[in-house]
Amino acid sequence: MAYHSLKEILDYCEKNGKPFFEAVLDDDMAERTVTREESMNQMYRMWDAMLLASATYDGSLKSASRLVGGQGAAMEEYGKTGQTLCGDFINQVMTQALQMGESNACMKRIVAAPTAGSCGVLPAVLIPYYRLYQEEREKIHTAMIESLYVAAGIGQVIASRAFIAGAAGGCQAEIGAASSMAAGALVALKGGSNQQICHASAIAMKCLLGLVCDPVAGLVEVPCVKRNVTGAVNALTAADMALAGITSAIPADQVFDAMREVGEKMHDALKETGEGGLAATPEGIRITKSIIM
Repeated sequence: MAYHSLKEILDYCEKNGKPFFEAVLDDDMAERTVTREESMNQMYRMWDAMLLASATYDGSLKSASRLVGGQGAAMEEYGKTGQTLCGDFINQVMTQALQMGESNACMKRIVAAPTAGSCGVLPAVLIPYYRLYQEEREKIHTAMIESLYVAAGIGQVIASRAFIAGAAGGCQAEIGAASSMAAGALVALKGGSNQQICHASAIAMKCLLGLVCDPVAGLVEVPCVKRNVTGAVNALTAADMALAGITSAIPADQVFDAMREVGEKMHDALKETGEGGLAATPEGIRITKSIIM
């Protein structure tokens, strides 16, 4: 994709009278020299892979370290009690985020969106929404594909202006980017404007600036899986704020630039090395030693 800023996407949309997703779709067609149908078929395959990953979740599996597994099943069962603080929809979002993160840790097939470590965020907000409106199957299926283009466009801009790897910018670059992508996708699903999509992505990223990457034992498990939940719920709140007409005082592109600056100033011990943060706590060190030995 050629876009280096969300402003470029907004300008393209305004000039051509198109929604956000069309700008990203047009760019994909031009860059890869493919037809509209070929581009959309590729995105359909991504969506189908997300649905399949959700459908084939196995709560009995444990990761090789035994640190992860079964939490998604536990959250799903808890939701059935009707006693959750957050309500049914957010419980489903939390469940999906945990299950996707666990599946990744258990070496099952997922969609890295934008990374494997943050693979739970985008499907966690999209799949429950999809199931909520499944009676309008054809219409909602198309809407999901369009929202994935929105997420892809936001993700590309973040990758271009900053980074999407924890090793480069901390967890803000992974969960933060995924949350920003998911927030924009949700606004698109709800019929929000192109400007609201950008505000949502900015708000989501702002709320996760400075999040460090401190995996215990260097594994994408603790606290990574649970941070997918945080990213997903953060996306929901950011999207609702944008849809309510609440704007980001700092434009999205400048928020992404700030994320880059924070990441560059972040100590290496907090960028996926497993040398700082939770990984360096007494319990984190004990777990690491027990796995290595």
